[in-house]
Amino acid sequence: MPVWLRRSIGRADEISAVQRIVKQRGIHTICEEGRCPNRGECYASQTATFLLMGPTCTRSCAFCQVDKGHAPMPLDLEEPEKIADAVKTLGLRYVVITSVARDDLPDKGASHFVRTIEAIRQLNPLTKIEVLTSDFWGGADIDEVSQRQRIKNILEAKPTCYNHNIETVRRLTPSVRRGAKYDRSLWVLQIVKEISPYTPTKSGLMLGHGEILEEVIETMTDLRRVNCNYLTIGQYMRPSLGHLPVQKYWTPEEFVQLGLIAEKMGFSQVSSGPLVRSSYHAGKK
Repeated sequence: MPVWLRRSIGRADEISAVQRIVKQRGIHTICEEGRCPNRGECYASQTATFLLMGPTCTRSCAFCQVDKGHAPMPLDLEEPEKIADAVKTLGLRYVVITSVARDDLPDKGASHFVRTIEAIRQLNPLTKIEVLTSDFWGGADIDEVSQRQRIKNILEAKPTCYNHNIETVRRLTPSVRRGAKYDRSLWVLQIVKEISPYTPTKSGLMLGHGEILEEVIETMTDLRRVNCNYLTIGQYMRPSLGHLPVQKYWTPEEFVQLGLIAEKMGFSQVSSGPLVRSSYHAGKK
């Protein structure tokens, strides 16, 4: 692994404090489930990303460390209040709430996002809330009207930012994001803007799957066409031998170049670097 991908995990006391509070309440964070390299830094800056609806995903993306391949746990109806209490205990100023894909649920988990936003706001009225959602698809029988309504319900809860990650370039989507579609992800971001034009939208790319520069630029162009405001670009790091191998380690200089290209395209906030993840510096808008 290149030296620029090796970093200190952060202060042990800051990490253990969050881990203890999360474990006590039986809730999850993507920071821990995904073993994010930035979690110590984020915890220290009073930011965290909570993972809704359990730790098991109903899809099988080939790059992701989140648990998959078996039935997810029943939905915890008390989870919104547990997360709201954790936010208050930790004194978080900015919260990102994401989830595993729950294609087994009638509304794919959209209403659970709404209840969690409302619960956090009730106990923490000054805390800003960003959502990072799935596409709320879940099967060939799902129509765009239902998907649109689920997104609309979340937007009516007034999140600070709406994030949906495109993750990779068009050519690699079928092998990297199993169960997802490139154009469907663009559609989600487009619908957010149609419903709520002033809500900032955000998306992220994880490089290292074999994409080339021209494809990355094409993807950024597609994101701007649907008026995506914020962009994160980071390096894929293989979680285990059971995941896709890394095809290329992009250099820090290449990430700087991509960040400059993205800014020239009109993204109002860009975080581009080997260790950048979708919630990196999320509260610094």
